[in-house]
Amino acid sequence: MSSLTEKKNNKFPNPIQFIQKQFDNLEIQSEQVARQIVRLIPAQCPFAREVRLFGRVMFRIPPLCKLNPLYEQLMTLRFRALCFLADQCGEDITIYCT
Repeated sequence: MSSLTEKKNNKFPNPIQFIQKQFDNLEIQSEQVARQIVRLIPAQCPFAREVRLFGRVMFRIPPLCKLNPLYEQLMTLRFRALCFLADQCGEDITIYCT
């Protein structure tokens, strides 16, 4: 039975793994592309929130980014884009690290 599932898995690859592999294999070779990647992918999880009432924190919504199956690949891609801008272009990347 396990050989059937192995064959089935090989025949129909997981689309999430395919996309993850594409992000991992993406090479940044252009300054404009690197800047666009850094602008599109936020430095921090945008979903974490504190709900306040009269200045007091009522409850917190935790960051849900780690539930995203592409989270690691997106953070790695953003990091590689920042490294490209700093190393290859000599750009000051502190403006992107907010």
